[in-house]
Amino acid sequence: MNSNWVKYAINEINADAQRSADTHLIRLALPGFPGIQLYLKDESTHPTGSLKHRLARSLFLYGLCNGWINEGTTIIESSSGSTAVSEAWFARLLGLPFIAVMPSCTARRKVEQITFYGGRCHFVDSACEIYAASETLARELNGHYMDQFTFAERATDWRGNNNIADSIFRQMKNEPHPEPDYIVMSAGTGGTSATIGRYIRCQGYDTQLMVVDPQNSVFLDYWQSRDAGLRSTVGSKIEGIGRPRVEPSFIPDVVDEMMRVPDAASVAMAHWLETQLGRKVGASTGTNMWGALQLAVRMREEGRSGSIVTLLCDSGERYLDTYYNPQWVSNNIGDIAPWTAQIQALVYPK
Repeated sequence: MNSNWVKYAINEINADAQRSADTHLIRLALPGFPGIQLYLKDESTHPTGSLKHRLARSLFLYGLCNGWINEGTTIIESSSGSTAVSEAWFARLLGLPFIAVMPSCTARRKVEQITFYGGRCHFVDSACEIYAASETLARELNGHYMDQFTFAERATDWRGNNNIADSIFRQMKNEPHPEPDYIVMSAGTGGTSATIGRYIRCQGYDTQLMVVDPQNSVFLDYWQSRDAGLRSTVGSKIEGIGRPRVEPSFIPDVVDEMMRVPDAASVAMAHWLETQLGRKVGASTGTNMWGALQLAVRMREEGRSGSIVTLLCDSGERYLDTYYNPQWVSNNIGDIAPWTAQIQALVYPK
């Protein structure tokens, strides 16, 4: 173990964090919901363009401090794209080789970004194959398998230390309803929902955590049944969220409520958000926003005022070939027009 290099690497990561500003909290104007404010925590403004930049930083620090990463260590990660993009960026910062193990259907733009940062991609046919392939590569190359799906919930300091939950509550302090009624998010590893749920309890807030789950994901079924052996034979079509197996980082007891979101609703909502924000967002943000909108409708029907916070996970520019390609959407998601009409009806009730 080269202790001098490890000190250098940790300092490089900490210095980078100091150079990076916090992400914005956007208040979305919804005239049809008087007294209810809805906010988007815009994680697309990180240097690598997504929420996963926080996770990658934490995983590298965790690996370095545990003695798993040293000078020259090849870093391997199983990822549907965004985590791999962020980890490739940090690997380049530290001068380490990086390999992303991902399904062959991963968005082309993510593959290009990984390559741009000096990483390489190892493709498998199915999302279910990424784990074994990553473990095999780590053994063969004497590298370190980051394993975001296991270590996400323990690599991040959920008590505070400027994690995403701490950031949300600090940014909300001058808003009309500073303590959100709900925080809504989707789960990929489950690490961010674990961080937010634990932080809420640690700080004594009454905020409820809702996790929204796409089709073909087992998280909601696991939350209901606690059957850790659940498996799905197909992967989620909403990149970055939903899993075909129960991931170790998903902590069900910190989640207050879960909701299944149809894929077509996620894509329709992402398209609708573009009309409100003037820029494209990923489909996982559409999933989050669908859940947030359902809660806003619930609060409106109950005559309640308050605030809801959800996450803008990444930019839609990564998905021009998929979620913003009408032919791809028609072939893989189906007709989103009825969902678009439903969104309009909910936001602008007659």
